[in-house]
Amino acid sequence: MQALTRLPAGALTTLAVRAFVRAYGVELDEAAASSPQAYRTFNAFFTRALRADARPLDPRPAALLAPADGHISEIGRLDGDRMLQAKGRHFDVGTLLGGDPNLAATFAGGAFATIYLAPRDYHRVHMPLTGTLRDMRHVPGRLFSVNAVTAARVPRLYARNERVVCLFDTAAGPLAVVLVGAIFVGGIETVWHGPVTPPRGARLHRIPPPHQPPQLERGAELGRFNMGSTVILLLPPGRVSWLAERTARAPVRMGEALGLLTGIHSQAQAG
Repeated sequence: MQALTRLPAGALTTLAVRAFVRAYGVELDEAAASSPQAYRTFNAFFTRALRADARPLDPRPAALLAPADGHISEIGRLDGDRMLQAKGRHFDVGTLLGGDPNLAATFAGGAFATIYLAPRDYHRVHMPLTGTLRDMRHVPGRLFSVNAVTAARVPRLYARNERVVCLFDTAAGPLAVVLVGAIFVGGIETVWHGPVTPPRGARLHRIPPPHQPPQLERGAELGRFNMGSTVILLLPPGRVSWLAERTARAPVRMGEALGLLTGIHSQAQAG
């Protein structure tokens, strides 16, 4: 699948892009390149950039931004170190983060948001707030589908699928952005490292930051999926209040506010 999506096939690529746009209702007019003929490979289309004005950022300094287009799978508070996957199903955050109990303790009782990217969605992931990269981990695993049906049926889905855990230091404290792989995902990339997967291994792989750890501004591109998947945000307790309208199954676009940073943390973000 990975090789096929990166194959420059000329007219066949254009036909595939046109068919995908029709089948999934892709809003190609939002893209920086709005013509199907502009894409040399299917993967170039799938990871397309948007026009600069297509996703305005919420102007409130305390706004925690949605990192991606999609639908909210679940959003709320952690029950200790357990996170809601779907109604009736929970899983352990420590396992999601690669089995590090100290890291899991950082987020115990904190806030989480899970956003599912459907095939029609824009597939680049952006920073919900300004942060400096502290650590990155590639956690090997399966590639189950991550749609709503699978989330309701497969136990510990997100903690079983392959994933890339990005940890940032921010004005709101530690922030985890977890990029979860899924069926047909041909690779996960970050802007500072490039492709993280594939290749895939059997053991967790910690990838230290560059000598000068990158600081990414809120709304800046963080990475991308080469096919559809899920992004999970984690913050410590008391750092964000989710907006009332951000509920499970609600659509969201990158740059819209998911919640507001609270207390002195929002003041630091504003400064």
